[in-house]
Amino acid sequence: MSDLHSTFVRLLSNLASPKEIHLYLKRFSQVDASRFAVVKVGGAILEEQLDALVSSLDFLQQVGLTPIVVHGAGPQLDRAFLEAGIEKRTVDGLRHTGPEGLAVVRKVFQRENLRLVEALQAEGVRATSFQSGVFEADFLDRERYGLVGRVVGIDSSGIRSAIAVGSIPVVASLGETAGGQILNVNADWATSELVKRLQPYRIIFLTGTGGILDADGRIIESINLSTEYEDLMRQPWIHSGMRVKLEQIHDLLLDLPLSSSLSVTRPGEMAKELFTHRGSGTLVRRGERIRTLDSWDDLDLERLRHLIESSFGRRLRDDYFESVEPYRIYITEHYRAAIILTMEDGLPYMDKFSVLEEAQGEGLGRAVWQIMRNEIPRLFWRSRDGNIINEFYFANADGSLKGRGWTVFWYGLTTWESLRFAVEHSRSRPVTVEGGPEPVTPSQ
Repeated sequence: MSDLHSTFVRLLSNLASPKEIHLYLKRFSQVDASRFAVVKVGGAILEEQLDALVSSLDFLQQVGLTPIVVHGAGPQLDRAFLEAGIEKRTVDGLRHTGPEGLAVVRKVFQRENLRLVEALQAEGVRATSFQSGVFEADFLDRERYGLVGRVVGIDSSGIRSAIAVGSIPVVASLGETAGGQILNVNADWATSELVKRLQPYRIIFLTGTGGILDADGRIIESINLSTEYEDLMRQPWIHSGMRVKLEQIHDLLLDLPLSSSLSVTRPGEMAKELFTHRGSGTLVRRGERIRTLDSWDDLDLERLRHLIESSFGRRLRDDYFESVEPYRIYITEHYRAAIILTMEDGLPYMDKFSVLEEAQGEGLGRAVWQIMRNEIPRLFWRSRDGNIINEFYFANADGSLKGRGWTVFWYGLTTWESLRFAVEHSRSRPVTVEGGPEPVTPSQ
């Protein structure tokens, strides 16, 4: 890590187009500064990926965004307890903490908190240490867990003051009773309570795996809790720590505005997760139920027209709903995202992929795309040059062919005949939004 220029070059090389980044910057800048994001950092990240964490936080500060960082110290506490000759004892997954153990906990949290703050400040990043005073706590069950607390109140005044001057608050997950007794608080619980109080636009959990993994160990790109949670919790590979984490995320997002979302990613991928349509880890949203229809009959066409025009920034042709016969329509219950497919000579064609302007950046589009992709094995579509979602299209297509003003995309097409038809149909299909380029032969 060095100067500002190299920081931008290094991080932006992993991102998408400037248009895409500016879209998210605009979206984030519309949120109150103290409600941009809360970032939960585990102790393993502080040990193993500190440089990547500092670099990503540096980038966010340089673009005018100030996240709140809450950290744990699990591995460090394990070692410190061992060195102090204190037996590690867990009850219901929580570290039992006696008086001797609490002294160790306080020392370790102070050290790790200052280590992160000093690493940030060494790179010119403004950061403020909060080792106590944020979480008002009460004993969870003194007889059962010892000096372990549950959060009963939040004092966010210091955090807000730090953010007001552009300094990143770095908060240790230690609580304090009304009588001044320090208590050990589970970092996930502390983060959840802070999130409920501040209701940030984004919540980020940084992990070594970089996301929530499926049965094959691959990162699940997005989870829409409204449509996928129950099915996920029935899967045999969702167990132990992952199951608990999903339950916590589910309960947390239910207490937040519909627009809130939670990302699970790696420190070095945080900017990519925040500033690109494709993302880098797992984006979890409370989400909306997604309806699947095969005609316009049960839709509010004026709301759908508004959605499409808001997404494209152009007027939809007046006779669109009369001239286009849908094959399949995927639409969220509040008309905030939709995919419209038609059937062309036996091949599904994506005529519209729309996300309401104020909902862009929330991950709704990814949720609708995922449901559509699971049901439609073959698809082709076209997109204008310069469309900010093209990065996402390139990542999710099997192939593409660029023409003058347009690119044709497809997946699941395996024969020359189907590819030729897809290209020829795309080049001749009429434009249905005003002000866009007319399609031309891709070979030109």
